[in-house]
Amino acid sequence: MNSLGEDYEERAARWLEERGVRLLVRNFSGRTGEIDLIARDGEHLVFLEVRARSNRAFSSAAASVDRRKQQRIVRTAQLFLQRHPALAQLPCRFDVIAFEPRQSGNRLEIHWILGAFTA
Repeated sequence: MNSLGEDYEERAARWLEERGVRLLVRNFSGRTGEIDLIARDGEHLVFLEVRARSNRAFSSAAASVDRRKQQRIVRTAQLFLQRHPALAQLPCRFDVIAFEPRQSGNRLEIHWILGAFTA
């Protein structure tokens, strides 16, 4: 049985693939943390964090990727590049896929934030 987080990651992966993004790795983890999705978008190697919020009373899904989380993702991306040196030559980008509640209704909207933060 998949967790709610895994379901959102799967939805994000399908959504990205529909837009021509080629997924390389799901849930890469190491001693520094985890990256939800790693993909190729054109010439870029993209490290993606998937976040979801179902209630507007809390901060947005995108805002939940705070500085501390960004630093963990960057360190984990560095570890990934050490383990995959052939990909280390590509320009890298850090994106966020945020599932946010709509103003009305109960469906979530997908927001793809390209270059959400830098290393």
